Amino acid sequence: MKKDISIIGVPMDLGQMRRGVDMGPSAIRYAGVVERLERLDYDIDDLGDIDIIRPTRGEMNNDENLKNLEKVSEASEKLAAKVNEAILNGRFPLVLGGDHSIAIGTLAGVSKHYQNLGVIWYDAHGDLNTADTSPSGNIHGMPLAASLGLGHKRLTEIAGYSPKIKPENVVIIGARSLDEGEKTLIKQQGIKVYTMHEIDRLGMTKVMEKTIAYLRERTDGVHLSLDLDGLDPHDAPGVGTPVLGGISYRESHLAMEMLEESKLITSAEFVEVNPILDDKNRTASVAVALMGSLFGEKLL
Repeated sequence: MKKDISIIGVPMDLGQMRRGVDMGPSAIRYAGVVERLERLDYDIDDLGDIDIIRPTRGEMNNDENLKNLEKVSEASEKLAAKVNEAILNGRFPLVLGGDHSIAIGTLAGVSKHYQNLGVIWYDAHGDLNTADTSPSGNIHGMPLAASLGLGHKRLTEIAGYSPKIKPENVVIIGARSLDEGEKTLIKQQGIKVYTMHEIDRLGMTKVMEKTIAYLRERTDGVHLSLDLDGLDPHDAPGVGTPVLGGISYRESHLAMEMLEESKLITSAEFVEVNPILDDKNRTASVAVALMGSLFGEKLL
């Protein structure tokens, strides 16, 4: 991985309806992300937070089952520009969320630099809904679909192009809560998914070996989008949509360690840390510890 990292905070809570996740970037910084990565000899440029403009009361919802569409779209454009600038400056973009809707902007900024960008979606959810399939209208359940070019143009056309990624270049890891529309889309698009069933049956080592081999042969860069609710709530309680029976803390460290050894990861984001729902900033500390493993921290 590049030794120069640009950290971009996105205090976004508009992609869902539980307040507090906008404090995620601050919680992750408080947990020591800059100091941890500097100890690993990375040059860290913390670019601060994207300015998120909150909607007025009359703008909170619309008739298309897309809550806060305009403000999420505006924030995505800003983030895409920041990520693009970091890459042009030869730096690794590390994005801190914020709810998972921010991935729309991250991928829009990253993908233009690759012909076949791969994506590892480390998450309890598929985030493959559109306005037509979403039970809630929350855009944090739509970023992967939008990046595939599916959904409202205000989400799919961020940075002026679509799609950002191809379905055959996506691997979802840790899924255990999928809506019916997402299940249909996964089968239609042929998206590779390792549910908790596969992780339990094969073990995380085999899942990561298969993921790395699969992406290595077909991509020229890989983005890691890690939602903290991919982990079991026992290990990461401070998330807005916890789902029991998730990936363990140790399995997640192993996954990050194997990704570091693979040298495949070219950009990353860590999202859905909500300190309001957390226990003494545990979830932000878990996020920082996983970043340590992803960027090469070793016990010996």
